[in-house]
Formats: sequence, structure tokens, C-alpha cells
Amino acid sequence: MGIEAILAIAGALVPPVANFVNKKWLKKDSDTTEATANTLATTSPEILPSYLQSMSSWYDTLIKYFNRDVIGTPSQWVIDLRASIRPIAVVLSVAIIAVDIPFSLGLTPETRGALLANISSWFSSRLPG
Repeated sequence: MGIEAILAIAGALVPPVANFVNKKWLKKDSDTTEATANTLATTSPEILPSYLQSMSSWYDTLIKYFNRDVIGTPSQWVIDLRASIRPIAVVLSVAIIAVDIPFSLGLTPETRGALLANISSWFSSRLPG
């Protein structure tokens, strides 16, 4: 029972703690496209349109490269299936744990811990912050 509790607590606490550490102590890169556009808008406004055009074409190229193996837009059922995979895994994990409690399915502590970590990780990712 101890490993399940540890994994459930770790699954619930690790994502928010990692986000907090990233926001609090890790410096953000100040050289962003927005910062450059802001600087150009105040110092050289005549260059800003060409800069925005070049960044637009750069991001368009990145998107085309990322989607190079996808032809067209996937059908809606594929999009819905992809979006439902993690919630379905969480619901199945809850169902397996709920059935294991009264009927003792014989889950190993590692399996039970993995199911609980999956559940707690999903719920903690839904917390605001």
C-alpha cells in the first residue's frame, strides 16, 4: 500500500511543482520574436512589416515540416479519438481500482501504483495554475 500512496502523491505533486520551479527560478529567454517586434516598433518601425512577414513565413515552414506526413485535415472522429485517449485511460484506471477493492483482482502493488499515478497525474494537470 505504501508504493501506491507514494506514486499517487508524486503523480499529483510533480507537475505543479515543476511548473512552479520553472516560473519562479528558471529565467525565461528574453530574445523572443515578440521582444524583437516590440524593439523594432519603437526603434525602426519601417523594418517591422518585413520582419513580421519573414517570421510568418518561418512559422509557416515549421508547421509544414511538422505536418509533413499528414495530408489534409484528419477527419473529426480521428481528432476526437486522439483527444479521448488519456481520459479513457484514466476512467479505465479508476474502474480497475474500483473493481480491485471489493473483488481483489490480484493486482500487483506496482500495477496498482501505476494506475494511481496515472489517475493523480491527470487530475493534477487539470488544476489551475
